[in-house]
Amino acid sequence: MSEPKSRKEQVRLMFDNIARKYDFLNHFLSAGIDKGWRKKVVKLIIQQQPTHILDVATGTADLAIALAQKSKSPITGIDISNGMLEIGREKLKKLKLDQQILLQQADSENIPFADQTFDAVMVAFGVRNFETLDKGIKEMFRVLKPGGMLAVLEFSKPRKFPVKQLYNFYFKYILPMLGRMISKDKAAYTYLPESVGQFPDGKLFLNRMESCGFVKNSEKRLTFGIATIYTGFKAD
Repeated sequence: MSEPKSRKEQVRLMFDNIARKYDFLNHFLSAGIDKGWRKKVVKLIIQQQPTHILDVATGTADLAIALAQKSKSPITGIDISNGMLEIGREKLKKLKLDQQILLQQADSENIPFADQTFDAVMVAFGVRNFETLDKGIKEMFRVLKPGGMLAVLEFSKPRKFPVKQLYNFYFKYILPMLGRMISKDKAAYTYLPESVGQFPDGKLFLNRMESCGFVKNSEKRLTFGIATIYTGFKAD
């Protein structure tokens, strides 16, 4: 019998499988709201005036591209899925951003850069995929320069009626069905609601950031709590 695949390997294979349909599904299943969420992250990053930015779990580089449209600073994007990165590279060439944004395959829990390399680190919809959450947060902390900011955009769980009930129904029944129909991957869009349900959102995630060294941590809930932007800093 073959050894069971690690969560990390399962995630990599899953995203490789759905890479060609990922962007369409992302925007379709969120009704395009995800684009506005990314713009809010970009605004927060730009306020820090960083000169070198790391985009962790960059996927097809949507967040890096959104930032590059507002900043000339170099951006490095890393992701475990080469399939996703290939789509990202095609997009960068079309947009003539391949000189500003460098994409490379790498493990978010073993970031291949020296301590204190980046002024800002950002990640959109990636931290819940970390095999070991604290290890990934500590790695982002390690590569940040003192005074640098981390910005995390992630799905969260609405808490108020009736959004909570509608959201749970959509995530449990509608989204997996549509995802399977379009992506032809049975696991991918069942995994999404499961991973969101298991993710320690809100104050629980802020506590994890604090335990990994970040200070001045805060959260901004978006669209009735469907997503949240978390920010924290590495002390000077």
